[in-house]
Amino acid sequence: MNLVEELRTRRNLSDEDFLRLLKTDEYDQELFSSAVRLRQKYYGNDVYLRGLIEISSYCKNDCYYCGIRKGNRQAQRYRLSEEEILECARQGYELGFRTFVLQGGEDPWFTDERICGIVSQIKAEHPDCAVTLSLGEKERSSYQAYFDAGADRYLLRHETADPEHYSLLHPAGMSLSARKQCLWDLKEIGYQVGSGFMVGSPWQTLEHLIADIRFLQELEPDMIGIGPYINHRDTPFGGMESGSLDLCLRMLGILRHVFADALIPATTALGTIHPQGRELGLLAGANVVMPNLSPVSVRKKYELYDNKICTGEEAAECRGCLQRRVSSAGFEIVVDRGDRRKEYGL
Repeated sequence: MNLVEELRTRRNLSDEDFLRLLKTDEYDQELFSSAVRLRQKYYGNDVYLRGLIEISSYCKNDCYYCGIRKGNRQAQRYRLSEEEILECARQGYELGFRTFVLQGGEDPWFTDERICGIVSQIKAEHPDCAVTLSLGEKERSSYQAYFDAGADRYLLRHETADPEHYSLLHPAGMSLSARKQCLWDLKEIGYQVGSGFMVGSPWQTLEHLIADIRFLQELEPDMIGIGPYINHRDTPFGGMESGSLDLCLRMLGILRHVFADALIPATTALGTIHPQGRELGLLAGANVVMPNLSPVSVRKKYELYDNKICTGEEAAECRGCLQRRVSSAGFEIVVDRGDRRKEYGL
């Protein structure tokens, strides 16, 4: 039994065997084709849309890799009004979106009251839709309030599961233990929880990636978002090398095997690092795409990394482009909330 067969059978490997998979392209073709067969077992050829609404480029944090970090004086700042956010959701609904992702920096202007009001209004207007939040670290009471207002899912990447590596990517005052506690709080409250990490971030080793797998095995998230690290010119890491497409795809294939029923996006970062990156992500086991529903006027301002794609497309144009791309890879975008189909609840 070779490594991929063992992974497919056991859904796990030793650290040493994961290292062997990650180090070489020897197993890539078999890994990816096996990952696609596995996702087809749970999801067929369906690909789910997540309508991304980037609500604010203000952030109180100073993460060293991020283009909207507090210390970046070149960053263009904006906040969407409640009505602008609701209008993005209305347009998205007409285009077939049934999940809306409100994403932003950790912006204190968006108080719990404001977030709860927006969430409850979206749910009132679109009761057949899911609302996902991706707004960073909050107090448990805040997460509970959002959940009570109708939020269904929460995305919070842990970024790296190694504490020392985490400290190299974030300023003092931020800690991996606090990030992990947020994830545990979200799970206990009842959210569908998403986590994930950057592939190829500065000083990352293959051993760090294995630690990420092990943490996710503890967390058992519903959604796993990974993408290649891409630098931003106006951050302390501006001169650092970006991550590898091949390694990121390899990680996608592994994650599909370990978390067979998870929702895994082919991220915008993949599409940024390679013209067919998102299609390649789907062909490595991903089953979600996240087009941008934000107003075109603000898209270039939400610049987490350099050369982000789809900053000039209208929502309908972006939706049509993705439809063609997904179809070209042999999959089909469906109008659906796209909830996780848990292994024993198909």
